[in-house]
Amino acid sequence: MIMKNSNALDQLFANNRKWAEAMIAKDADFFKRLVSQQAPEYLWIGCSDSRVPANDIVNLLPGELFVHRNVANVVVHTDLNCLSVIQFAIDLLKVKHILVVGHYGCSGVHAALADKRVGLADNWLRHVKDVHQKHERYLGDLIPTPKRQDRLCELNVIEQVVNVCETTIVQDAWARGQDLTVHGWAYRLETGLVNDLGMSISSTEEMNMRYAKSLSRYDAESV
Repeated sequence: MIMKNSNALDQLFANNRKWAEAMIAKDADFFKRLVSQQAPEYLWIGCSDSRVPANDIVNLLPGELFVHRNVANVVVHTDLNCLSVIQFAIDLLKVKHILVVGHYGCSGVHAALADKRVGLADNWLRHVKDVHQKHERYLGDLIPTPKRQDRLCELNVIEQVVNVCETTIVQDAWARGQDLTVHGWAYRLETGLVNDLGMSISSTEEMNMRYAKSLSRYDAESV
């Protein structure tokens, strides 16, 4: 039986071999080291969007970044997949930084803002709609649509950073004095640059202050 689209898959295998050969040409021991250790300092929680390659954006090699991705980079307290990744990263890998990274132009965020039905994912994007409702004051109809989309992208990241900080996993890590900081970033596709949203939190005591400060800039910005 001949698999449909086998030519497309053959191209992926060819690409894989070229990539492996190129890595060995640059560093003959690269894969030997990769097998023997996984000691990343960073956990990346980002969007599943194919245009947002985590390692490439921050120029890190395989093994240097632990990654979890889902539609619209949402962190839900009942998502055992995400929570397991966070727990593994903190307790076993001892990461020092958790990067919650959204991106401008996110289709999931846009669908939530426009109340556009996309299918089963509508249930997942309900979490982004909740962010929209919570921060309606910053997302009024008088604001141009592109700016509203960018703001919801940022506000979603800010809220997901809070969700990460409120997990028992992070709370326990801070309680035992583990060196751990949670950050909120937004990536812009048009430039390839990351925007720091000012949500870098290293303790429970910092959370409310950082949260209020991050939101205050939307009060200060003119429409």
